[in-house]
Amino acid sequence: MSNLDYLNSGKVRNDWSLAEIEAIYNQPFNDLLFAAQLIHRQNFNPNEVQTSTLLSIKTGACPEDCAYCPQSGHYNTGLSKEKLMAVQKVIEKAQQAKKNGATRFCMGAAWRSPREKDLDVVIEMVRQVKDLGLETCVTLGMLTDEQAGKLAEAGLDYYNHNLDTSPEYYEQIITTRSYEHRLDTLQNVRDAGINVCSGGIIGMGEKISDRYGLIKQLANMPEHPQSVPINMLVAVPGTPLGEVEKLDEFDFIRMIATARIVMPNSYVRLSAGREDMNEQTQALCYFAGANSIFYGEKLLTTANPEAEADSILFKRLGIQPEQRHHSKEQVEEEAAEIVAKGVAKAAEETTSSKKPLFYDATEVN
Repeated sequence: MSNLDYLNSGKVRNDWSLAEIEAIYNQPFNDLLFAAQLIHRQNFNPNEVQTSTLLSIKTGACPEDCAYCPQSGHYNTGLSKEKLMAVQKVIEKAQQAKKNGATRFCMGAAWRSPREKDLDVVIEMVRQVKDLGLETCVTLGMLTDEQAGKLAEAGLDYYNHNLDTSPEYYEQIITTRSYEHRLDTLQNVRDAGINVCSGGIIGMGEKISDRYGLIKQLANMPEHPQSVPINMLVAVPGTPLGEVEKLDEFDFIRMIATARIVMPNSYVRLSAGREDMNEQTQALCYFAGANSIFYGEKLLTTANPEAEADSILFKRLGIQPEQRHHSKEQVEEEAAEIVAKGVAKAAEETTSSKKPLFYDATEVN
């Protein structure tokens, strides 16, 4: 077996070197996609894509200075500041997302880190969204271990906290929060038993070595992120990266394929930037191992292909939205919860109406 064959084997590792990732990324394009597709087929149904919907529950006025972000309070992008959305409004959006075919509902708030009173509201959102039968994900900025624990108790499925880029390029993009802060939050989330959703953005003026560095950071975590969003920069006027040259789409596809090969069991999400991709580019991304998307008309504050357009493309490619697969234990647990809720509701109605729960057939009128 050659060294490249070994690197393309799909073996789960947490000790990748920069040189190894470079070798994977730079192999001939057809070889790269072939290897990524083989690994994808070993771990997933190649014709299923997990679909999520992302909602901004608190928009604008973020104190961070992320150079790509229109929600930063440091830049004038014309984005209006909005307060934390009411729980009922969020639930209505979640219901619509489920109706449109999403299986996971992601909620994002433009915070450096959540205040306790705001976290309590988000926790209620998580609980009620889960009651709809949807998986839940939130992105709220930095978390303490205590905050991660509270979200875990509420039943949160995923926490998103992107690394954005390599450690070496990070300070060119963000100065208000360190790389270590991000790694600490991911460790707190992992320790709480919540699935990690973490990826990055390419096309921000970084060197190609920074792309290898981002993949290396993600793949060498104690456990690979369960979800890895790969974003193409959406250049927003008014931000420091508003005039950055558009990324070559072949470079983006290479990034998707490399992520698939070095993190074989992770969902690789085709994320921001899809609005600017043609159908052929998206199809190649799916072939390269992308098996998760944001489904809907908006991705926080930037445009995203509408659900109908995705449905049409899925049909043309023979792709089906992934259905949630429950283990026997999960099914039994959920059934027990339904029964318990039904009994509790019946008991409550009995108490309030002062009528017996059961009819006594032995009673003589």
